[in-house]
Amino acid sequence: MAELVLAAHLVVILFNVFGLVAVPVGAACGWRFVRIRWWRVLHLLSLAAVAVQAVAGRACILTLWQSELAGAATRPLPLIVGWVNWLVYWKLPLWVFALFYVAVFGYTLGLFWLVPPRRS
Repeated sequence: MAELVLAAHLVVILFNVFGLVAVPVGAACGWRFVRIRWWRVLHLLSLAAVAVQAVAGRACILTLWQSELAGAATRPLPLIVGWVNWLVYWKLPLWVFALFYVAVFGYTLGLFWLVPPRRS
């Protein structure tokens, strides 16, 4: 079950990172999908949730779930899961993540102003 939570967490991370890169590149290249309102709002809300949790001093709920589920496991992690864990979970103080996530959220808000989504 911990691997399933890790996979969901990875999907959320990839969605967030994809949006951070795709919006400015897509605006420059004329890609219409980067101005879809529901997609941009979902991206903004996802990053807002991450930033709020970090500022509140809490780890991401997916991180907590995975840790709780993996804590019960006695077998070693599969190789790929270990690599993904290494990529996703960094051993840094929470305040570093809070600063980073607030900056990324600010960047995302800036993209809303620079590359506004279309009204439906």
